[in-house]
Amino acid sequence: MAERRDNSRHTSRSALVAAGPRPADLSHDRYAPDDPFAPDGAGPLERAIRIGVILIGVVAFWYAAILLTGAPRFILPPPDAVLASLIGDAGLLAENALTTISEILLGMLFGLTVGCATALLMAASAPVRRWMLPVLVASQAVPVYALAPVLVLWFGFGIWPKVVMATLIIYFPVTAAFFDGLRRADRQWIDLARSMGASRGDVLRLVRLPAALPSLASGIRIAAATAPIGAIVGEWIGASAGLAHVMNQSKAQAEEPRMFAALVVIAVIAVGLYFAVDRLLRLAVPWRAEAA
Repeated sequence: MAERRDNSRHTSRSALVAAGPRPADLSHDRYAPDDPFAPDGAGPLERAIRIGVILIGVVAFWYAAILLTGAPRFILPPPDAVLASLIGDAGLLAENALTTISEILLGMLFGLTVGCATALLMAASAPVRRWMLPVLVASQAVPVYALAPVLVLWFGFGIWPKVVMATLIIYFPVTAAFFDGLRRADRQWIDLARSMGASRGDVLRLVRLPAALPSLASGIRIAAATAPIGAIVGEWIGASAGLAHVMNQSKAQAEEPRMFAALVVIAVIAVGLYFAVDRLLRLAVPWRAEAA
């Protein structure tokens, strides 16, 4: 009798998996016609032209600002001087860029892990949710940047204060986005799963998690955009390596082109990280619900 009951439960779960939502049912063609996040269909050449036009526009604006304001070189060095520093100081910039990238990636790893775990715990347990939600909201009342000197005091001038800063900055957006997606799963799918004998774990694994992946992807995109901020702010407060450390040293040595060159590298890292994460998420979560 017990074996028959186990077989029946296994059959119900198999039927739930077969009847549940599939990525193929929510493919790219379900983007609304006016959805700004739909793939633009641009080819590599068109993207290259677009990037080139943007770079030319930025450089032209930069030169125009120097000509119109008469800013001296130590206030706003010209783009050619910054380019010369990028080439001449390439070794120094690359070495410190590796440190900054390591801080950003470690911060994202820890922030995503802890944020996802917190969201899953709140979705699975009402008592945990009642205790954690007020703590999460209250934690945002304290500016994370104000903790930077404390973190340097606790962890020293190595990479760990910056990793903790990046983790703290992305923790709340990831947790909030993932939890919001988990609790907004289609009620009809949940009722169907329960009517087929699914346990709470089955409902979470087979219904809530797939439904929450687009929301989690949005949280990860926010993390990719904000994680560099935590690392850079931590380096500004106190560091022995990193691109912000290079900027601090260059400012003290009146090497303004090198300072701007480090800033350019930071911008390239931040933009590259965001678009790399966005591309990976489009491959991992290739579906979106159609806009109303």
